[in-house]
Amino acid sequence: MFPTPIEKSSPAAQLGYKILLPASLIVWLLPLIAVAVFSIKPDSDFTSGNYWGFPSSFEGLTNYGLVFGSDMPRYMLNSVLITVPTVIGCIILSSMTGFALGVYKFKANIWVFFMFVAGNFVPFQILMVPVRDLTLDLGLYNTIPGLVLFHIAFQTGFCTLFMRNFIRALPFELIEAARVEGISEVRIFWYVIMPLMKPALAALAVLIFTFIWNDYFWAVVLTQGVESQPVTAGITSFNAQFRAAYHLMSAGSIVAALPPVAMFFLMQKHFIAGLTLGAVK
Repeated sequence: MFPTPIEKSSPAAQLGYKILLPASLIVWLLPLIAVAVFSIKPDSDFTSGNYWGFPSSFEGLTNYGLVFGSDMPRYMLNSVLITVPTVIGCIILSSMTGFALGVYKFKANIWVFFMFVAGNFVPFQILMVPVRDLTLDLGLYNTIPGLVLFHIAFQTGFCTLFMRNFIRALPFELIEAARVEGISEVRIFWYVIMPLMKPALAALAVLIFTFIWNDYFWAVVLTQGVESQPVTAGITSFNAQFRAAYHLMSAGSIVAALPPVAMFFLMQKHFIAGLTLGAVK
């Protein structure tokens, strides 16, 4: 039923595993390596077709200097102003809805939960036109608050699914004991449930931060211009009318990828704990 551990496999299987694993890792990392190499190459290497060869000169400082000398800092700030409120809003809403759906038993519980889950299966491409029209009607098009509100609405379904399942895995006896002591439901949520949800909150924060920071589709659909576009859409500003500055786009992509990578490593311990807690219950 379960695969045989590699330690108990045949010597030939172990040797193949040791060969294929590094090869697969290199293939998986190859696009990232290519972007990192492109970011230190001069523009002349692209015009001469030197895509995979050794750089004719190292222009890393020049390329990254041009990136930070452009509107990239403003795009990065926009991404922070979009991502951080979205993460906070999703965590607040999903923790409350997850608590309600995971603790209270009422007739429409499963149907309300189904509505949250069903929203995750709607292809976001078909929502492009109605969402854009809605933001235009509400005066939220090309604004940071409009993108924040949309992301919160769109991500709350997944977050509720995550938090509801986590809360249902907690010992219900703790809630019953608190109720016997006469503690209100609000205080139970804040002083009993929330401390136990810290690993799940950390894991969810990392996931949502990565989702929103790396979003490109809605950044292009709902925003335009340096005043509101996040960094994923702002990188395309390095394209000219007849050619693309791939060396600057590569450098900008490396800069844009650093915040979610840094957050993952900072929250790695809590992230793994949140994903595995209850897995061996």
